[in-house]
Amino acid sequence: MDAQGRGQAEGIDPADQWVLNPDTGDYELRLPSSAPQSPVPRPRRAAPAPEREVPAPRRRRTTPEEPPPGRRDRRRPSTKKSAKKKSRAKKILLWTGGTMAFVVLAVGAAGYLYLQHLNDNIDSLPDDGASTGGFRKDQAINILLIGTDKRTGSGNEGYGDKGSAGHADTNILLHVAKDRSNATALSIPRDLIVDIPDCPTTQEDGSTKVIPGSTGVRFNESLGQGGRTPSCTMRTVTELTGVKPDNFMVADFNAVKTLTSAVGGVEVCLAKDIDDPDSHLNLPAGKHTIEGEDALAFVRTRHSVGFGGDLSRIELQQQFLSSLMRKLKSNDTLTSPTKMVKLAEAGTNALTVDAKLDDIGKLKDLGLELGKLNIKNLTFATVPVKDNPAEKTPVTVVLKEGDAQQVFDMVKNDVSFTEVEQKKKAKQKKEDAAVAARLEGEKSEPAEVRVRILNGGASSGSAGRELTYLQNEAGITKSENAGNAPADIARTTLEYAPDQADQARALAEILGLSGAAMKPGESVTNSQGLPAMTLTLGKDFKGAGVKLDATSGEAPKDLQKSTADKVECAK
Repeated sequence: MDAQGRGQAEGIDPADQWVLNPDTGDYELRLPSSAPQSPVPRPRRAAPAPEREVPAPRRRRTTPEEPPPGRRDRRRPSTKKSAKKKSRAKKILLWTGGTMAFVVLAVGAAGYLYLQHLNDNIDSLPDDGASTGGFRKDQAINILLIGTDKRTGSGNEGYGDKGSAGHADTNILLHVAKDRSNATALSIPRDLIVDIPDCPTTQEDGSTKVIPGSTGVRFNESLGQGGRTPSCTMRTVTELTGVKPDNFMVADFNAVKTLTSAVGGVEVCLAKDIDDPDSHLNLPAGKHTIEGEDALAFVRTRHSVGFGGDLSRIELQQQFLSSLMRKLKSNDTLTSPTKMVKLAEAGTNALTVDAKLDDIGKLKDLGLELGKLNIKNLTFATVPVKDNPAEKTPVTVVLKEGDAQQVFDMVKNDVSFTEVEQKKKAKQKKEDAAVAARLEGEKSEPAEVRVRILNGGASSGSAGRELTYLQNEAGITKSENAGNAPADIARTTLEYAPDQADQARALAEILGLSGAAMKPGESVTNSQGLPAMTLTLGKDFKGAGVKLDATSGEAPKDLQKSTADKVECAK
């Protein structure tokens, strides 16, 4: 009997075989006495004595009898009833809170309930050295969540492209802060033009084959095409963002269908009627509870929402995932053994993980770490992009360089995109009044700013590229490249004379400089013999037009983002 069939003999619902042990906070498997008593492996838990009779599921005793050896008689009143109830609730919430780990892409569920017999359901693939080696409890966590459009599973062949090896169709880099106070789910558009690096990939016979990289192709080609595996998608993410994922999780269409059905449906909201023959979604405006095929149609539709492209579909998916998480964290899900078992079955059957997560204990630990997060501090955001200028009729997008790099830096520096957390961290890191005052006051017009640019440790050519940006994009026409600085410095600085304070504040705002980076001093002269400030690019310089102070907590103004606790209607 396979893993899905275990415990379903004689028409018994598998969920009825799970009983909450109040002493441990665990759900324990109770087989009917008539069932074959084959041992069920349980990690680090002593096996029951062979002569001990196991009670049938949910069978009420009609006559008083002594409880089994080692068990407390639950009928007897306890002087610690209140404390036990509080402790039990706390344990349930702690374990079930881990659902976040697998919800963000509608890909798995309830890792804390995985028992040995569910291991057979989980598929895994090598990470081929593309990861950090796995998440750590004492560090920030970065999980790459991939939704593939491979048409596998019952009922999915009708969606077209059924012969495809699948693509990286939906991609989310989930970053959880080191202190678990906040998280960012960063969507990477499938149609983003990127460079895919060479990918060493483990073959079925155990050998390693290097799959050649590609330049200027869509991000979704990092999976499935040419034999590329999720490890190649991980390498592409690292190349793009500078963030190296700890682990990956991949889900197919069945994950959305089975997971939403397992929780009894997910509520979504539409601001208008939608009838999309491509995705098979047909719903009137208003709120709806959807599951199964309707849920899959909802996350796949794109022509009927927003501007009709993949970016609009990403917004719809983020709304769906927010709603799914709220449902999974709700009491009617957390306290239902039936739903939790269904979630475990749905998740393990639809989920593919890297080999370092193919273990019950590690999945449980990951779930517990992610369960510490309050969803109001989870921000869904999308990598800033713009239409591809190389196409007459744009169908792909390219990075909006400055804004995108700012977002990547915020993720790398553990900066929250959530306003509440930003304010909290800003208060903790606030500079002293004297330094902060350097940014306060009037600012000169860009055309009045005069500055020399030195390269003090940035990559070769940075001073020239920054000069081009300042002159062509920022309006700082009175600027010049002054070559290399006398010595390398770690952080970019702006030196100015007292009478140049207005100019300094204007340039600091454009560059994203903090008050600490502004250095009052003496005036210098430029190549024309006129007084000028000196901007020295340090090793922290990320690129022309990129804000320098990523720890400021200021996301790009037009960044597409939302928090998981808010209900939004698709337009």
